[in-house]
Amino acid sequence: MLRTTLLFLSWLVIQGCAAQQHPLSVERIKSLTDARAHQALSLYREYLALPNDANFPEDIEHLAVWLEHQFRQRGFKLTRIHTPGSPLLLAERQSPGAEKTVLVYLQADGQPVDPAAWDQPDPFIPVMKTLDGSGGWQIIPWPPEDVELWPDWRVFARSASDSKGPNIQFLAAIDNLAEAGVEPDFNLKVIIDLEEELGSPNLPAAVQANRKLLAADMLLIFDGPPHASNQPTLVFGARGIATVTLTTYGPKVPQHSGHYGNYIPNPGFHLVHILSSLKSPDGRVLIPGFYDGVQISDEVREILSQVPDDEAAIQKQIGIKQPDQVAPTLQQALQYPSLNIRGLGSAWIGQQARTIIPDTATAEIDIRLVKESDPERLLRLLREHIEAQGYVVLDSPPSDQQRRQHARIASFASNISYAAFRTDFYSAPGRLATAALQHLHGNDPIRIRTAGGSIPISPFVDTLGVPAVSVPTVNIDNNQHSPNENLRIGNFIEGIAMITAVLAQPLIP
Repeated sequence: MLRTTLLFLSWLVIQGCAAQQHPLSVERIKSLTDARAHQALSLYREYLALPNDANFPEDIEHLAVWLEHQFRQRGFKLTRIHTPGSPLLLAERQSPGAEKTVLVYLQADGQPVDPAAWDQPDPFIPVMKTLDGSGGWQIIPWPPEDVELWPDWRVFARSASDSKGPNIQFLAAIDNLAEAGVEPDFNLKVIIDLEEELGSPNLPAAVQANRKLLAADMLLIFDGPPHASNQPTLVFGARGIATVTLTTYGPKVPQHSGHYGNYIPNPGFHLVHILSSLKSPDGRVLIPGFYDGVQISDEVREILSQVPDDEAAIQKQIGIKQPDQVAPTLQQALQYPSLNIRGLGSAWIGQQARTIIPDTATAEIDIRLVKESDPERLLRLLREHIEAQGYVVLDSPPSDQQRRQHARIASFASNISYAAFRTDFYSAPGRLATAALQHLHGNDPIRIRTAGGSIPISPFVDTLGVPAVSVPTVNIDNNQHSPNENLRIGNFIEGIAMITAVLAQPLIP
């Protein structure tokens, strides 16, 4: 522990010296950002109006053309990396005399929308809202340029925070540097993912096939929310993700529960039996070997304890009495792989419910992966566990012959989106981003070892051999992936300043 503390203190001294050499004062960064805030907000509004569900390639093409135009206007050279799905966009810009290259990851596609679930006419027509007297949100007129932007106003639209907000924050930061006459200390390559919300299915192969084109010395990710305290945060890792569609089978077509109740097995009960066997009542995964390989040393425990989580407040806000007992704290729990039921379906519910025995019951499952996880192994353990419950596990729906041969049948379809990644706190991007945020805010950012969510960074880390750090720039209560997604104006403006500070930060040896 003493060695870790001494190394950390020595590193902070180096960081402090480096931060003093920043070419832009804090006042200059803030004045640049404030002066251009309305202009950035106008561009953001235009961008939000472009539908970006990756299930609709025509919409993604329009989005790509818009992005290419914006980056070309700022002196970037654009390349399309073609894939079997939507392309990856690569924007490159050289800095005179630069010897190092920083690769930046941005995501531009968004989750599907259910317009009926949104409290506005159209999720792709952004609206500005403010809190009303009862704690709800009310739409207000879009502010003209002569009106001061109130930090607690929010922009509501699909992808407001995930991740069109960070896209515009990055472009606005580039504009700030141009206005100030500052060139980054490094060459820039920006990769824009147009299929992230589909799990980036074509990204690993594209990175592998374009290793030379994407070669860089480090990777920065501008995406996601900071710590729950809304303090400046750096994230040094993220869990990967694998998904499973598990289906159990009853009659070939739904049957009347009066005619056949007590006779025809119900697939819903089969599914419930399987799912209930996966976890203990206190939330620990019961599959033998699921947590193998994860060890939290005293050094790691010390690092995790520095994250200022108010777990009582988190539990109160979320509305739970007690968290799962996988680990003693939230940060420790995020170091383990998780198993989650993300969706359930069988027959009909509510006013459409009917007295039938369903034909199938389905659970959608996600497994969050950590660095120590082998995704293939965890999927195999899950499948073997289901078989141990007495089920024949197939890769597709059963045939008539298989139905006659086996009483308990389940189908198992899995996909590994991407693995986890984790970077050392003292890595090159860690030193760069920490010095920049120290310079801007006057104190250390919160450092998170592993974020709970997943981003497709491991293909870059593993294939290109580069360390990666994420700089979150949006409010944590942004409803990402949900109806009424939003971005707080204060976070939008602060994010521009943060990215400006990072891009202008000199490299640290």
